[in-house]
Amino acid sequence: MDLLSAAYGAASEDEADGTPASSWVDAGLPSVAPPPPKRPRWGPTPYPPPPPLPTLQPQPAPPLAAPVSGRYVSKRERALLAASQAPTGSETPLPPPMATEFSPVLGSLTDSNIRPDILRSLRCQPKSGSTNSLPLKLSVSLTSHTKAVNCVDWSPSHGHLLASAGMDHTVHIWNVWNNGNTSARVLKHHAAVVKDVRWSYHQPVLLSGGFDCSSRLVDAEVGKEIRVFKEDQPVEVIKFNPSNSNLFLSGGSKGSLRLWDIRTGLATKEFNRSLGTILDIEFSADGKQFISSTDTTRSNVSENTIIVWDILRQVPLSNQIYTEAFTCPCVRYHPYEASFVAQSNGNYIAIFSARPPFKLNRYTRFEGHGVWGFPIKCSFSLSGRELASGSSDGSIYFYDYKSSKLLRKIEAFKEACTYVAYHPVIPNVIASCGWTGEISVFE
Repeated sequence: MDLLSAAYGAASEDEADGTPASSWVDAGLPSVAPPPPKRPRWGPTPYPPPPPLPTLQPQPAPPLAAPVSGRYVSKRERALLAASQAPTGSETPLPPPMATEFSPVLGSLTDSNIRPDILRSLRCQPKSGSTNSLPLKLSVSLTSHTKAVNCVDWSPSHGHLLASAGMDHTVHIWNVWNNGNTSARVLKHHAAVVKDVRWSYHQPVLLSGGFDCSSRLVDAEVGKEIRVFKEDQPVEVIKFNPSNSNLFLSGGSKGSLRLWDIRTGLATKEFNRSLGTILDIEFSADGKQFISSTDTTRSNVSENTIIVWDILRQVPLSNQIYTEAFTCPCVRYHPYEASFVAQSNGNYIAIFSARPPFKLNRYTRFEGHGVWGFPIKCSFSLSGRELASGSSDGSIYFYDYKSSKLLRKIEAFKEACTYVAYHPVIPNVIASCGWTGEISVFE
């Protein structure tokens, strides 16, 4: 202890410089050995403070130089380069990320130049069962598609307009009885086959679905695309909800069924049941239920061929409606009775009750036309008394709904007639299309 006291009691460097060291005795504390002073810590050499930065005035950024060829340009650098090249004060805005396409105007959509008798018929309110006459003669032949036509649809609000969807990736709008040019619009918004097309119930707006995995909403008057509904599957069929035209249903090749809202562009409901390709869908008149027809050839399970769905609960009401080993490319509700029909690849049309348990009528069917191997569609007349169907032989077959008797057969094309659609206002007018690329309107 004496040695430690002597060592730590030596004068420090500060005392050697003349600075008096603090003494415990001076502070009136007991006479004990003072604690050793702390060693000075090493510290960086002090530097003078930096001069104050000059106040800079905001200046416009200089234009960026064009990137050197072959050098990677980041996304941010490309955005800055595009912004620097935009002219200051220019009235032309920058293009949106996805350019809106306008289809060329080929003809008129108005009814000012159509036949007077057709105009009178369009302006008259349709009456149920007012006539029993069937289409007899070819009224108009429309030829503009370069490949087969998959679907035709009459406009409910503009009865002189007809839309068609083709294998040539286009949608055509026809002013059917126009005395001048009948082709009014050619819409080229799809990048693949267009499988289905539908008019909105109350305005000249078209919805189309195709193999480019999208459904597209288009303003028919200006040919402008309003909204695109992207999917993960090729779209096979689309239908507007009759009770709410802001909603539509789509079915695709992967078996998914989705209910979309055109106001938001989002799917509000999805109906999943591990189905095959959706062949057709049909809403009930009140829009609370719909029927789906599915290709079940790969799964060898026929119980899911036709399913009746409850939209609100998103559940099937019955899936054992049709158990025969045939697919049904078309389903249609009767306009007035509680029944629906299904076109079968067994070369006949079957009738079902629209009330649970949705029983098949085993005593009545419509036979005589050919369906096997083709997506043949059928259509009810305005009165519901007649049922028309296309056929693989290129003809249109007209049946009496009550007796299932064949009333008339009209040759429409040299090849398969795949789609028929009765006019929504004029009782004795029907449009048809097929694999020849032609559209024939009979009256």
